[in-house]
Amino acid sequence: MARGPDIDVRLAAFQFLEEQTRVWGEVLPWRPLAQGFTWHGRRVPLVSQQGIFKPAVLEQVPLSIRTTPEAPGRERPYDDGITEEGLLLYRYRGTDLAHRDNVGLRIAMQEHIPIIHFMGITKGQYLASWPVYVVGDDPSALAFTVALAEPEALAPDLSPAVAEDARKAYYRAVTKRRLHQAVFRERVLHAYSGSCGICRLRHVELLDAAHILPDSHPRGEPVVPNGLALCKIHHAAFDTNILGVRPDLVVEVRKDLLLERDGPMLRHGIQEMDGSQLTAPRRQEWRPSRELLEERYEEFRNAS
Repeated sequence: MARGPDIDVRLAAFQFLEEQTRVWGEVLPWRPLAQGFTWHGRRVPLVSQQGIFKPAVLEQVPLSIRTTPEAPGRERPYDDGITEEGLLLYRYRGTDLAHRDNVGLRIAMQEHIPIIHFMGITKGQYLASWPVYVVGDDPSALAFTVALAEPEALAPDLSPAVAEDARKAYYRAVTKRRLHQAVFRERVLHAYSGSCGICRLRHVELLDAAHILPDSHPRGEPVVPNGLALCKIHHAAFDTNILGVRPDLVVEVRKDLLLERDGPMLRHGIQEMDGSQLTAPRRQEWRPSRELLEERYEEFRNAS
């Protein structure tokens, strides 16, 4: 793509996002995104209250699209989702095909112009993906499809059928990594107030979102009731059935591990957790699913 003011603004926005993630981590707060950066003396915000956003410095094509975070008991204004091919489904602005925002995204698709996607994690917190590309337009569904990866990222010498399958697999993998896993982690850690449910460790950089049922399981969805906030030690212990969590949220340690003699980490970090109560979120809709815990606990018992 030829360089010009439009692409230069976008590249500056991408650099700004890189700088912000070094400060804030993967999930960015609303304020610096709304404040934006200065380009040739003009302020360039990256978001506004509109889901499809074009700052005044750009002529036609939006700079970013935003997916509103889920809120208990409230539907999103637009029903965005992920297609089977691993593409983001992004709804039109309203129902007017000729609305300037919809026209702008259509131009982005036709001219292969990169944009930014902000996925709402919780209120005022967004996971940024860039560059992303509009790759499809379905007027009958009032929706665009957006790839969170460069469409030409695959080898050009593949046969059309193989290339299409490979492209879909590639999109699914990128989407899972960029959205599902990151969003799942942030929402689970938020639900557990940024602490391990077993040992109460509060250093977020040492915490993981553990799946109760793995994502390879038919019911292993990346949703908060299928997650536990665990430190890396207890996450590994949970995944390898060194410890389990009963449906009543009591932690059990494998019997043979209770008899071992080792250093202080085993004694204080694992063995002393036996019989303790998991600290679960207060909000009912965020608490771990009893049904999922029952299935996972049965696996732990069989491994023991």
